[in-house]
Amino acid sequence: MFINTNSFHQSKFNPIYAFTLIAAVLFYPLHANAVQLPDVQNPTSQSTSIDQIAKTLKVGDLIFIRVSARPFREVADATGTWTNHVGIVTDIDGSEPLIGESTFPFSRTTTLTKFVARSEQGHVAVTRLKSDLSPQQIQMIQRGVKERSGIFYDTGFNLHSHKEFCSRFVYEVVKDATGVSIGKIETFKEMLASRPDINLGFWKVWYFGQIPWERETITPASLLNSPELNPIFNGNVDTTNHLS
Repeated sequence: MFINTNSFHQSKFNPIYAFTLIAAVLFYPLHANAVQLPDVQNPTSQSTSIDQIAKTLKVGDLIFIRVSARPFREVADATGTWTNHVGIVTDIDGSEPLIGESTFPFSRTTTLTKFVARSEQGHVAVTRLKSDLSPQQIQMIQRGVKERSGIFYDTGFNLHSHKEFCSRFVYEVVKDATGVSIGKIETFKEMLASRPDINLGFWKVWYFGQIPWERETITPASLLNSPELNPIFNGNVDTTNHLS
């Protein structure tokens, strides 16, 4: 998380080189088995297939995964949980559900199979608002995802920037459609205060030596633990039998 974009102008690096470097660090694919997660981070021993999880989903459900790119693993460590990416179900009427997400380089919709396939060891969690959505709220969620599609990804994780990142994307879509605030808005200082043992070396490099402590953000972990949401599934999903 947390890149100070002003540092690009202060740095002597070529901006194109810097952008390429960040993209490579963020999204260079790692083998799913390359990182062995401690047992305490595993969701549960629950397991299911991609077609079974698809049958349980409703528009507005949040779906959490763990991607293997280095900064996102650092996000999970900093927030003390296994998950580091979240999307929202926006359509269940086609051949398979569609997931709205903010990802690099810009926000988009992704099929459930492709979304889940990016998660280390198939780890997935699904949560749902405690109150059923009305037809109007469902339409507003779908509209909110569509309106935010194509917005560039915010590698600074700034809640007040003109860009998007995954947990902000989902938070805003849900709040605008339902009026319900999920998760917890907090500054980097507040977030990391609960994790005093975290090594900040990576983030100091990521922010060119200046972590923006007072910047407000919202994390996948805070959404996962939101009291406004009920857990639907928490375990491993097998994507070998793709939906058709």
